Amino acid sequence: MAGTPSRLRAILGMKCPYCREGRFYRSHPYDLMHAGDTLDECPACRRSYTVEYGFYMGAMYLSYGLTVLSGILTYVITRFVFGVEAMVWQLIAVGFVVLVGAPLVYAYSKVLYGNIFLPYKGPSDPNYRPVHRPDRWK
Repeated sequence: MAGTPSRLRAILGMKCPYCREGRFYRSHPYDLMHAGDTLDECPACRRSYTVEYGFYMGAMYLSYGLTVLSGILTYVITRFVFGVEAMVWQLIAVGFVVLVGAPLVYAYSKVLYGNIFLPYKGPSDPNYRPVHRPDRWK
């Protein structure tokens, strides 16, 4: 499987879980008017991102876990690396990181959830059949 794109690279680059090449979102996570708006289908392989209604609801559990992890890491870094002992400053640091990182955590949780439950169907997959829909290429 020499030509298989890395799953980690696809997740960090917010790429399609099926082909790991096309975009997953309409825009970047900090475009708050369109935050979390996935494309209807992959621009590269033309597979639909919508498996069923409410499929990405499970991503909220990943989002919660990633938020808790970022809060704990921020606390540990402020307390033990920077030596901040005042609880007020620790809470401000945790609140700032969680608030500023919320759109990014939300975006990555959906991409991660899709990469967990949607199978890779790229060119190196033995069952790969390119999707050809001429009516959508206009």
